[in-house]
Amino acid sequence: MNQEEMIRDVRKRLFEMQDTGYRDFQARLVPTVEKEKIIGIRTPILRKFAKEFGKTERSEMFLKVLPHQYYEENNLHGLLIEQIRDYDKCLGELERFLPHIDNWATCDLLALHMMKKHRDIFIREIYRWMESDKPYTIRFGISMLMRHYLDEEFKPEYPEKVAAIRSEEYYVNMMRAWYFATALAKQYEKILPFLEEQRMDIWTHNKTIQKSIESYRITQEQKDHLRTLRIKK
Repeated sequence: MNQEEMIRDVRKRLFEMQDTGYRDFQARLVPTVEKEKIIGIRTPILRKFAKEFGKTERSEMFLKVLPHQYYEENNLHGLLIEQIRDYDKCLGELERFLPHIDNWATCDLLALHMMKKHRDIFIREIYRWMESDKPYTIRFGISMLMRHYLDEEFKPEYPEKVAAIRSEEYYVNMMRAWYFATALAKQYEKILPFLEEQRMDIWTHNKTIQKSIESYRITQEQKDHLRTLRIKK
């Protein structure tokens, strides 16, 4: 089977899983992707397919194909990268894939749990991604910092890096707010000064407070204090 035949076969399988109602719903959630590029596949169903497909030789061929035509092809690509257990190979595939991410959902789909074993060296890549000129590469870097470095691996320099980012991109700043809201839930005393001293732009500052107040992981007492820190425009 050559590459073109493989792509036709994969697309045939993807369209067999199509839910047009879900496609319409998904199109509203990812406005940066044209509706015509969304097939409409529920994530658990796509994950199951990716798990099966990842065991075949065709999956290696699929990873060589970039850019993809459909949103779900990108998501499948990300889910296949998730299955790679070799650090260098995984990093290499990430480098090829990240420039092609064009929406927040594909970006956030990547959890990379295997990187927990490589936090000491993975942090260098995260810093580099956070300095990118591509918004979804920056977002991905922040998401990795949020997923893997807020517990026993936490260092005060990490939120400093996120706070220092200045971007006009909505999906970058939304991830920054999500990072700080999550960090407040896990490292409240160490993160609170970023709000008390107003170290971020106003939008991200206020969005962090909003997301924290909505969180069940923040105590009522903490929420009451955070409300007093809102910046009036």
